[in-house]
Amino acid sequence: IQHAGLSEPIKDVFGMFLSGLRFLPYLAFLLLVISLARPQKAFSEEKIKTEGIDIVLSLDVSSSMLARDLKPDRLAAAKKVAKDFIDNRSNDRMGMVVFAGESFTQCPITTDHKILKKQIDEVKNGVIEDGTAIGMGLGTAVNRLKESEAKSKVIILMTDGVNNSGYIDPVTAIDLAINEDIRVYTIGLGTIGEAPYPARDMFGRTVLRNMEVEIDEALLEEIADKTGGVYYRATDNSSLNKIYKEIDLLEKSKIELSSFERKTELFRPWALGSLGILICSFVLNQLFIRENF
Repeated sequence: IQHAGLSEPIKDVFGMFLSGLRFLPYLAFLLLVISLARPQKAFSEEKIKTEGIDIVLSLDVSSSMLARDLKPDRLAAAKKVAKDFIDNRSNDRMGMVVFAGESFTQCPITTDHKILKKQIDEVKNGVIEDGTAIGMGLGTAVNRLKESEAKSKVIILMTDGVNNSGYIDPVTAIDLAINEDIRVYTIGLGTIGEAPYPARDMFGRTVLRNMEVEIDEALLEEIADKTGGVYYRATDNSSLNKIYKEIDLLEKSKIELSSFERKTELFRPWALGSLGILICSFVLNQLFIRENF
């Protein structure tokens, strides 16, 4: 190739190009070394297997739950701690039963905790006949767990009174829970002695009157003992919070975590790059480089 007809700037650029070609073999060698080092890309993955617990909350909604020894009252305090408890049980299916003179299912067991908490917000006193049907509250909760295939089934029953209503005897309900292998944690809700209770005076005004707190602790202890649970007494908001935290610790879901790593070989692009540069170097040398250029 003759360069006599080229201008000086073009000759300079062309000369720099030809000089750069001399470094192509070194670049090819560098890529080959990288390829022989076998670069790899690691990909880690974790597989989580959870074994949740099916839990039903059975809540007394009788008129005595409006007593204000807990703030703002027993029912509101019970609803709040129940929702906090649900937030900590992301791997569990949960549901709710309410009872007074009779009982019904407020929410079937579900993994949709948002729906469950919404249903708890809607719980209020006065929707069913007044009274305290502990046997029915327990029996209905057992029925909710009857078809459950979970290895661990739990009921948390909360009441502030004495069984005085319902057609299911508490002893019968205990037997049903034992037959279904259900653990029952019971909570007696109310201060020791008397508690302020809202009532109407002769002028229709709401006033607070102290009423004696009556909780059938012997029955609640029997329910818990015979089913493998624990009985607690909550006399204020703080003790109620502690009880739910303790139950949360006692009933932990089983979580199995397995991790593995996969590696992807990355040497091929480097080896192909080295080969490509060598071929280009050879071709360009044959075309442009002469001994006396």
